[in-house]
Amino acid sequence: MPHQADDGRPGTPGPAVGGRPALSRLVGDPDDFAASTWARGPLLRTKADPDGFDDLLTGDAVDELLGERGLRTPFLRVARAGSTLPTNAFTAPAGVGAGIADQVSDDKLTALFAGGSTIVLQALHRVWPPIIAFCQQLAADLGHPVQANAYVTPPQNQGFDDHYDVHDVFVLQVAGRKKWSIRAPVLPAPLRDQPWTDRRDDVRLAAEQEPVIETVLEPGDALYLPRGYLHSATALGGVTIHLTLGVHSWTRHAVAEELTGLALRRLAEDEEARGSLPLGTDLGADDIDAEVVAKLLRDVLDSLDPAEVAARMRARRRGTQRAAPVGPLAQHALAASLADGTVLRLRDHVDATLVDTTITSRVATVAVDDVTPDVVRRLLAVEPVTVADLGHDAARRMIEAGLVVRG
Repeated sequence: MPHQADDGRPGTPGPAVGGRPALSRLVGDPDDFAASTWARGPLLRTKADPDGFDDLLTGDAVDELLGERGLRTPFLRVARAGSTLPTNAFTAPAGVGAGIADQVSDDKLTALFAGGSTIVLQALHRVWPPIIAFCQQLAADLGHPVQANAYVTPPQNQGFDDHYDVHDVFVLQVAGRKKWSIRAPVLPAPLRDQPWTDRRDDVRLAAEQEPVIETVLEPGDALYLPRGYLHSATALGGVTIHLTLGVHSWTRHAVAEELTGLALRRLAEDEEARGSLPLGTDLGADDIDAEVVAKLLRDVLDSLDPAEVAARMRARRRGTQRAAPVGPLAQHALAASLADGTVLRLRDHVDATLVDTTITSRVATVAVDDVTPDVVRRLLAVEPVTVADLGHDAARRMIEAGLVVRG
């Protein structure tokens, strides 16, 4: 059964100061959410934020993004009657001085929206500062990568038919009212290569069943859906805007990928595993030494150090999110004006760790053999340090690499 909570509590995005602020804003008590809801079932929170989500997105912000920011595909798609329109239906050349043929056309979008099409702003975690900050904090709170799309739907229209996503989602109602119908999965916890389009008949039949949640979301409401849950939404009354925050969960299957990949690399060092199959083999079941190979593989898997697998997972994680935005000109000016008392701090969301005498992060790898271990520890603990603490050469290296910013 779905978990429903109405004890909404407001919050605002901000730095990681403890208490999982972004997640708390959406789910209330993160510990209760982790124990009873995460990856298990839906959660509906009416008035999750009584003040609404206007600090993240508004109708004026949508117009600015569509009319003034020069967006290109794939940062936008448009849907009508459950189908996605071709990109040339809503893009046009950028005009003189820019050899770009696929910039968003506000003129075309105006006509399409008036005709009942839904506008989907994609990857807002890359282009809209309030959502960048919120998604980075939410990803830190969850431990899983987060993306953001916005769906802008004209009155009495449905953008997409019943479908499921291969990632968990948080739905944040920004403006207007939208009716949502949620149904049980046809494939619980689908992987990224198991989309709903591979199960169209099953999805169509499931869409005829009674929903587990049928509700109207209003501004400030939030809805959490684990991957696999079927859903569809219809705008009621006026224009509606909602944010969908997609959570690309790390899975046990991803751990299995790392385990088997590492095991195969180890097997490549084993002469028996590299051995040839018999001359004249027809690759029949009795002719491929499957039992021998399976034993070799099991032995290697049993010998793997989980810490090594975890380190490989963390290395993969660095490529799934971006560090907090940084200004190249501001960094240049900072590096050019260093003084002993200049205060620096680790850039937010760089996912930095110390390996021997090198800091490894998602933005750079920087040697710190000339920095005292205590200062490195303080830096990685997100404590402020001075240029005198680091030394001018090390401070400049870190600034130019984008690892640290002004404190």
